[in-house]
Amino acid sequence: MKPVALACAPEAERSRGVRTLLAMSGLVLLADGLFLMAQRHLNLGVVLPAVLGAAFLFLAVRWRSVARWRRGRPGRQRLWRLGWVLLALWLASVFWFWGQLRGLGVPPAGVPPVRAIVVLGSGTLDGQPRPALAARLDTAAELARLQPAALIAVCGGVDLGETESEAAVMARYLRERHGIAPDRLVLETESTSTELNLALSRPLLQARGVPADAPMAVVTSDFHLMRAVRIARRQGLSAVVPVGAPTPITNRYNAWLREYFALGSSWALREL
Repeated sequence: MKPVALACAPEAERSRGVRTLLAMSGLVLLADGLFLMAQRHLNLGVVLPAVLGAAFLFLAVRWRSVARWRRGRPGRQRLWRLGWVLLALWLASVFWFWGQLRGLGVPPAGVPPVRAIVVLGSGTLDGQPRPALAARLDTAAELARLQPAALIAVCGGVDLGETESEAAVMARYLRERHGIAPDRLVLETESTSTELNLALSRPLLQARGVPADAPMAVVTSDFHLMRAVRIARRQGLSAVVPVGAPTPITNRYNAWLREYFALGSSWALREL
């Protein structure tokens, strides 16, 4: 019996290690998702980690039952292994995508002279810009100080549960927080997507004397730059200078994960 007991010991230790890792990962992912959901962030980049966290916790708690189920039939063991392989491949693709997002964009001080600064919407809450949108506006204000002749287009319609358009909230923030003159602001108040942000702000800028081929800066979050620039170029805006704003650490990786799926969605909808 001693050899059998010794052979089982390493397996039991591995099992405890896997369960501990699953439990810790599950708690972190679930807490992250619930924290952001409590702040009314409801998107795939928030919900998916919460679901994965709940699944990992379930596996940690029910590990022995799941092990018995796996051993019930040979096909189940193969399915189990295939599931982990697919998860690992998916995670590898996510990390690769995140690597592509790093280093994109031009800092405000490096932007050549532009006729307009287009700030893309990112969400408001109770009449105030969410942290990601505030970071975009702060970056745009820095660029506006460096280029005082440029118009500033703020883009976005009315968010779910709000009564005021994103553009109106953004304009007020720039006026009150950064002292931007009202006559520099162009409000696009109807759009509900990146594609519409760019498409609907274009005629408004043209009405203020900024032609479509004029150099303009597009300010958005760092993770969003790749998709935004591709959409702009598909719309014929060839003189776009991408300017990235930092994503707040509290939802950085959730936002990057959301963008992973958004890029695929934009490609499927032929927005890119």
